[in-house]
Amino acid sequence: MITGNASSLLDRIAAGELLISDGATGTYLQGHGLEPGACPEEFNSSHPDVVRGMAAAYFGAGSDMALTNSFGANRFMLKKYGHEGKVAEFNRLAAQYARSQAGPGQFVVGSVGPTGEFLEPLGPVSREEMLDAFAEQVVALEEGGADAVVIETMSAVEEAALAVEAAKSHTKLAVMATMVFDRGPRGFFTMMGVTPERAVKELAASGADVTGANCGNGIDVMVELAREMREATDGPLLVHSNAGIPAYQGGVIVYPESPEYMAERFKALADLGINILGGCCGTGPDHVRALVAAVGAHGVSPGSG
Repeated sequence: MITGNASSLLDRIAAGELLISDGATGTYLQGHGLEPGACPEEFNSSHPDVVRGMAAAYFGAGSDMALTNSFGANRFMLKKYGHEGKVAEFNRLAAQYARSQAGPGQFVVGSVGPTGEFLEPLGPVSREEMLDAFAEQVVALEEGGADAVVIETMSAVEEAALAVEAAKSHTKLAVMATMVFDRGPRGFFTMMGVTPERAVKELAASGADVTGANCGNGIDVMVELAREMREATDGPLLVHSNAGIPAYQGGVIVYPESPEYMAERFKALADLGINILGGCCGTGPDHVRALVAAVGAHGVSPGSG
């Protein structure tokens, strides 16, 4: 059973409220000292003020919810940095730091990304091993004070469904699940061949309270993708859009879509009835402020409820 703040989050969506999410984690951390190739989640231990400052910046910009710095904080991803023994520590700290900056009516959402592994028979990881890894992560996020988790940037629906199962079986958190799609000649597919329609239906069937899409595309393409997802379901949807497709300019990565450019398209997403709107790679507090100004800090999503 979902209780407390987790229930409040879902109740507000059910009442037709449009919730404002935050912007990118990696982009913010890179702007505050994270070096290329370094472990973002290690910042929870070594740079607590930066991580707390990120949550404060997004909440201060008008976000109803802020994601934790825990995207790659599963044992498989952390092993690449020699931190596989710090899963519980990094996730608890990530949630605690965001919780410390949340005010009344603001939510902390634990970020859960892919393991980077393939399930048997395509890869070496068993269903039980992956389920256990996700359970270890989401339990620590709940212990740290998260209200919900967002299982994000997924390509394989089977992996996403295991993460949903772990959260539903081991926590009382609200559970969101989003996948990343590319547009090709035959339409939208994830890297593993999952269509938007299949994604929203199978993720909802696995127990996700909210489904949707994040990353991979600029906001114009995300509007097209969101339209397909809304046609496939009348359930709650979340969209986190990149600030365009990145390019190297002068040796640095630049995302081309300004807060003002994205704000106009966020209006279109709100008109489609998307229930939670926010940013992914390349977005920051200024994008959130523009989003809030465009759709209202507590607007009503026309297609919800």
